[in-house]
Amino acid sequence: MDIQRIVLFAGLAIVSYLMVLAWNEDYHQPQTEQVVQAETLSNGNQTADSMVLPENGSSSTGAEEFSTPETGGVASEATATDENVSNRYISVQTDVYNLKVDRIGGNIVESSLLDYDESLNSEQPLKLLSNTANRTYFLESGLIGRDGPDGRSAAKPPVFEAAASEFVLEEGRDELNLDLIFTTDAGVKITKRYEFKRDSYEIGVRYLIDNQSDSAWQGNFTGKIVRDQAPDPTSQASMGIKAYLGMVMSTPEDPYEKYDFDDLKESRINESVTNGWLAFLQHYFITAWVPDSETPAQFQTTRRGPLHVMGFVYPATTVAAGETTEVGATAYVGPKIIDRLEALAPNLDRTVDFGWLFFISLPLFIILEWFYGLVGNWGVAIILLTVLVKAVFFHLSATSYRSMAKMRAVAPQLTRLKELYGDDRQRMSQEMMALYKREKINPLGGCLPILVQMPVFISLYWVLFESVQLRHAPFMLWIQDLSQMDPYFILPILMGASMFIQMSLNPTPPDPMQAKIMKLMPLIFTVFFLWFPAGLVLYWLVNNILSISQQWYITRKIEAETAGKKY
Repeated sequence: MDIQRIVLFAGLAIVSYLMVLAWNEDYHQPQTEQVVQAETLSNGNQTADSMVLPENGSSSTGAEEFSTPETGGVASEATATDENVSNRYISVQTDVYNLKVDRIGGNIVESSLLDYDESLNSEQPLKLLSNTANRTYFLESGLIGRDGPDGRSAAKPPVFEAAASEFVLEEGRDELNLDLIFTTDAGVKITKRYEFKRDSYEIGVRYLIDNQSDSAWQGNFTGKIVRDQAPDPTSQASMGIKAYLGMVMSTPEDPYEKYDFDDLKESRINESVTNGWLAFLQHYFITAWVPDSETPAQFQTTRRGPLHVMGFVYPATTVAAGETTEVGATAYVGPKIIDRLEALAPNLDRTVDFGWLFFISLPLFIILEWFYGLVGNWGVAIILLTVLVKAVFFHLSATSYRSMAKMRAVAPQLTRLKELYGDDRQRMSQEMMALYKREKINPLGGCLPILVQMPVFISLYWVLFESVQLRHAPFMLWIQDLSQMDPYFILPILMGASMFIQMSLNPTPPDPMQAKIMKLMPLIFTVFFLWFPAGLVLYWLVNNILSISQQWYITRKIEAETAGKKY
């Protein structure tokens, strides 16, 4: 009984702790975010939702940024420009993207994901990359170093020419290339090519260098992710748990290393990596650079005013006079979908963070996705998964329910022992243990199934929290987003009612304090579940209903077997 009491108090402590976290989440936003917002808003005459230049120009890379592997020092990079370019932004539309590319520097400064809404019931696609007064987050690439047009020696960033201002992936075509052309004063023709494929969030970024000058050309390819410290717009804090917001770098030696904003402020990264990648993560979505697996890239981070800059630089590429060559890498701007990330680079799928119980979460997600493939509804898939999990633990649960049914049957005798030995706790305990042994009752049997299923519950929570497939996934009636809390609290109330019914099937604890706590548990858990994702509450409700059916059947059976038995 003491152990059961400890378990109950531990559960209440966890609930209290999580509620405090939730309160802090709602009312104590970190001040640093507000500061950064203020810094961003004070930068020029930026206005919300309008396309603006970043602090140093989206096409420039700041005065003191990445170093080239050859020099180990500060690279010479182009400075900012206010050049007024007509038809400055080129729009690109594929079946999954709406993009804007800045002809100054040729960088992607805005990306809308057509298959994902900005918010539930919104008609606007989600903008992952954008450059507004409220948020700065874009993708850069360029050629720096000795002769690179993005280097400072060029004085101004390159202004690319394109065949049109709009590019569309037409029906019947699987690929779309956007060619941006720039010719240096020395006569080197540089074609910056973006390669898009149908149903793909991978973007090939290639530089085709045609050296028609009289001397050798040399430059370093670089790819960067530039972001401010604004909060995650797709964040879904639930009971104080927030998705990771920050950079992740993968190397063969350390395949998954996180760097949050504080880490990026405290120290700069400068590391040579072959066959690695770096990415910036937010809830459900990711922006990543995957350099060529055979090329040793110099991974680096730095600051550009209030902005964080994360990227890499290749060793210098040399093109002899009259020769041509090609250099580039692959970018990923899109949802965190395991299959797609796994196919792109080793360990990139780990950005779908299922927590420390990933070895349980991943199989659960695979099964859940398989059920979804059969029924086409994530809510029904969750119900089927719950039935499957219940079936796996059927015998363990049955053992527990038998134990509780027997305890319920001997409750009168426990009451009599309390009357006889209530003042002698040692004798009381000895007599109770003797009774349990005689009736073959395991007093801990009721806790074991709960303890065993807790890892499954936590794992499923992470599956629902991290799977972009369940974002805005409807179930039925008022449940239109299984990843969010029930807006009318109906599911949590039903869950609390089912828990109350289940509790009534259990034996009343002999300890008065413990009995009071048990009576309060359905109410406490109902409050606790109010802010849980509806999909998780659905899982718990269905599990309770199945448990009630199983426990009711076993309890009636044990009562029938012990009927007439005199204690």
